[in-house]
Amino acid sequence: MKRKTIDSFFKKAETNSSSQEPESSIPEELPVQHGPSTAQQPSVESATYERDPGKFGSDTFTVKGFQNWKKVNNGKECAFLVHMGQGSNSAHNFAVQRCDDLKNSMSHIENVIVKRNKKVVLDSRLRLKTSIDAVRWLTFQACAFRGHDESSESMNQGNFLEMIKILATYNNSVKEVVLENAPKNAKYTSSTVQKEILHTFAHKVQKTIREEIGNNKFCLIVDESRDASKKEQMGIVVRFVDKEGFIRERFLDLVHVKDTAALTLKNSICSVLSHNNLSVLDIRGQGYDGASNMRGEWNGLQALILKECPYAYYVHCMAHQLQLALIAASREVYKVHNFFQNAIFIINVVSVSAKRNDELLKNQAEEIVRAVELGELESGRGANQIGALQRPTDTRWSSHYNSICSLARMFGATVSVLRSLATDRSLSPYSRGDAAASLEKLLSFEFVFVMHLMIEIMAITNTLCQALQDKSLDILNALSLVSSTKMLIQKLRDDGWEPLLEKVNSFCHKHEIKLLDMSCRYVDLTKSRNKHDNRTMEHHYRVDIFTTAIDQQLQELNARFSEQSMELLTLASILDPRNNKSFDITEICRLAKRFYPADFTEQERAQLKCQLAHYVFDLCNHPDLKISSSLADLAHRLFETGKITIYPMVDRLLRLIMTLPVSTATTERAFSAMKLIKTDLRNRMGDDYLRDYMIVYIEKEIAKIFTSDEIIDLYDFLGSRRAKLKLTDV
Repeated sequence: MKRKTIDSFFKKAETNSSSQEPESSIPEELPVQHGPSTAQQPSVESATYERDPGKFGSDTFTVKGFQNWKKVNNGKECAFLVHMGQGSNSAHNFAVQRCDDLKNSMSHIENVIVKRNKKVVLDSRLRLKTSIDAVRWLTFQACAFRGHDESSESMNQGNFLEMIKILATYNNSVKEVVLENAPKNAKYTSSTVQKEILHTFAHKVQKTIREEIGNNKFCLIVDESRDASKKEQMGIVVRFVDKEGFIRERFLDLVHVKDTAALTLKNSICSVLSHNNLSVLDIRGQGYDGASNMRGEWNGLQALILKECPYAYYVHCMAHQLQLALIAASREVYKVHNFFQNAIFIINVVSVSAKRNDELLKNQAEEIVRAVELGELESGRGANQIGALQRPTDTRWSSHYNSICSLARMFGATVSVLRSLATDRSLSPYSRGDAAASLEKLLSFEFVFVMHLMIEIMAITNTLCQALQDKSLDILNALSLVSSTKMLIQKLRDDGWEPLLEKVNSFCHKHEIKLLDMSCRYVDLTKSRNKHDNRTMEHHYRVDIFTTAIDQQLQELNARFSEQSMELLTLASILDPRNNKSFDITEICRLAKRFYPADFTEQERAQLKCQLAHYVFDLCNHPDLKISSSLADLAHRLFETGKITIYPMVDRLLRLIMTLPVSTATTERAFSAMKLIKTDLRNRMGDDYLRDYMIVYIEKEIAKIFTSDEIIDLYDFLGSRRAKLKLTDV
């Protein structure tokens, strides 16, 4: 009976082994036999387990139960000890080992796979983080990414790959996962990946700008320029007031336009606004440079925008108006016009070669040392620095001021260089003739007089010119600066003749220039000598040059910066905190009703009138508000003091006024950045690549706060990636 049972067990085990059934279908363990033949049972079970180790799923002591408790703890015949077996391959010991493995969750196959996937993800993120840091640094420095030869044999593989190499040398963890140690399908070094990373930065910058704007109204500042490949690019800047009351001007986008027609520009602007989830109806101001296609009252860009939003008031760029005023004034007085032409000619003759520049710097250094020894100049750290002559540019009138100041400062060194060139026989007669002509013009009393006159005039206008470049300047503060500039120029006209003449005479005496007898008769070469002209030298220089030049400046400034030209600005000046004694609540309410009917309902205008009464009292008595120097300062102090919750309608009106543009300086700076980014050597940059590059480069203040993990997550979200970059994906 026992033999038959054992044979049937082995036969059944062999059948199951040949059929290769899963472990769950393994035959049951041979049940323990009790009775007279129990003595032979251990060897049978041991043989069974040795031939078929590792089987589990047995019904030992579970199906038929166990009743022979008398033999428990009966030495070797103990049923439990017999079941446990002697070797480690017994079914009991094998089951115990499997139970321990089951309780050890870290050894489970799914956890082993996750651990491996986690390392792959971390390596991929570290590899991509290295590429992100390289892209960020190169973009902030306006450097090219790719090189001429990026092959492994190249000595210079381009800025991007060389930057990756440098980062790898400082960190072994980076070195183990980048470049040749990276998988071929996830190196993150291709030009496509570089552009995608840059686009991710640009996308996040635009999203941040949109969040800064929030529900506030904004102003459009637009300008266009050609890039290095002669493509017409349009820069779009938005001006708004953030939640803390600060004026912000953010570079929103760069668009390649096929032409500069007003309708083309308008459609491109609407497309950009729609892409950034901004509404045309929220525009409350337009700022352009005054070109006919931009400021046209019937078919210009400002007219087309006004048709979409009637409250998008147009303001001509004040910096451009100032430039036009200065240019027009200089051209009206031919002596001033000739001075600038001669000054440019002299600077070109002196600075035409490096050798002449070196000689100029040497003479300047000697002149400075001599002046310090005589006590004419004070010595000290950073004082009396040596510099070259500066050339003026047509687009930046402030450069003319810097140019003539440098010429006056280096006058003696310039004279020495010109004298050396005029007598140098190794030069061509043409070069010696240019040097002699320049020297003759430079050492004339008229040249020195006009030079000092323009320095006096432009020192006054340069302050206004520099202030108009400020992003945070509000339009009322700009108009106040225009008024003070006019007053200072008028003061120069009334009281500046004697001090100017004394300064010119002193300068001429120092540089051995012949002085004029102001009582002598002046001979005008443009008129016939037969005509009786009894004008004296003093009349010529004081009336024909000094007074006429100043009058032309005042006339142009009055014509182009008339405060009465826009009623909106005149009424808005009432809100100026410096005029708190002349606050007219009725006029302010009229301002809100006439110019901003869409921003104030009838009920809100009634609230505005009530709030203004308390606001005027607070403005005169609150220690923080009464020291406000401008609308921008006032808006920020309202936020800091919490008064913004008490006077919400007043704050809204202030923000609308501050949104009005002052100048297009931000877009002009953007195009200056474009010249650094897209050069003659990099003129094949695509429009999208250039756009993303400029957004990140110009708004680096925003881009630098993004962490690499944020860029990685957005990079993974914007496209389908082969390699997993998130731990939640595994």
